[in-house]
Amino acid sequence: MSKLIKFILLCFISVICCSTSFAHNETTVLSGEVTMVPKTFYGTWRVVSSKIDSDSNIFKEKSLDIWNLSRTGNVISLCNPFNGAKAEITIERVEANDIVFTKTGNYGKKILTDKVELSIDNNSFTGINTIKLDTYSDGKLIKTETATYKIRGEKIAGGVEIE
Repeated sequence: MSKLIKFILLCFISVICCSTSFAHNETTVLSGEVTMVPKTFYGTWRVVSSKIDSDSNIFKEKSLDIWNLSRTGNVISLCNPFNGAKAEITIERVEANDIVFTKTGNYGKKILTDKVELSIDNNSFTGINTIKLDTYSDGKLIKTETATYKIRGEKIAGGVEIE
């Protein structure tokens, strides 16, 4: 794909949950962990999610999203042009092509945490996304709702990495 098309695609994608932005994540990603992430991780992915378990009916049964995973220095970002959200992710573990990362977003009195465990095989991945939604009132946790999704991803554009 030409550099111009990649640039246009990145500009379009740089705009992730129902028009609500994630709060800035203050967590620092260690450079040793970032450099271990396979280059095939970066790029634009078409991601299909199917719910396999939940303790709440607020979570969708299925979804289709676009994930743009990019790196600037030691910061890895996930952007979703479908809903306009963007979040920095924290790499928890990398073993060959198996990656575990988390991202957190604030929505008023709610905090949404995603833990994604995936295995990349060239231009596709499979994995599990565990979601936890914590609701607070007066600074105290009053409710936690969870869901687990089976996820499949297909790469639709090449890697995006800026050293």
